[in-house]
Amino acid sequence: MKFHKFISVILHPIVIPTIGVFLFLALTPNIIQKERQYLVLSIVFFSTYILPIILLVILKTLGFIKSFQVVSINERKIPLFLMLLVFYILGSILIKIPVFKELGVLFYGTNLALIATYMLFFFKIKTSLHILSMSSTLGFFLIYGALHSISILPIAISIIVLTGLLASARLHLKAHNPQEIYLGFFLGVTSQCLGFILL
Repeated sequence: MKFHKFISVILHPIVIPTIGVFLFLALTPNIIQKERQYLVLSIVFFSTYILPIILLVILKTLGFIKSFQVVSINERKIPLFLMLLVFYILGSILIKIPVFKELGVLFYGTNLALIATYMLFFFKIKTSLHILSMSSTLGFFLIYGALHSISILPIAISIIVLTGLLASARLHLKAHNPQEIYLGFFLGVTSQCLGFILL
């Protein structure tokens, strides 16, 4: 039980964007000044990690959510909508900067998956955001590596293994059922494909 909770925390959806940006900066063939790298990392970390935590505390204090796990669909609506705005703003900023354009695609693509997730709420369908964030990262780097002829095999294998462990943990904790796991994976990967096609 402790292991399942541990992996669910360290691979939480609010952690993955920062990891994704770090991997992008490590792999990109573009020469980017260290100052700009630190700036982007700081902005993404604050926007997708610190800000969501602050928002969850506020929502819990105001009684909009019962716990930080935001288990029910109704509890997920406000936090997810706010993250939609954050990812859209990040994507809009990054895509206009040539060396970070594809990073903008990552956030726009993930936003497409989050929009689909939000729309499914109206049909009482929940999606695993943990798996969605992992598969979105996987989809992005598979395409990014292919476009730039970069070998990302070790990264891809690592993400796949971690995604499998995370999926097992979420099922063990009864946080999701298999359908919600598969749906999260499908939305994450396909959203990145659409992101690269449309943008």
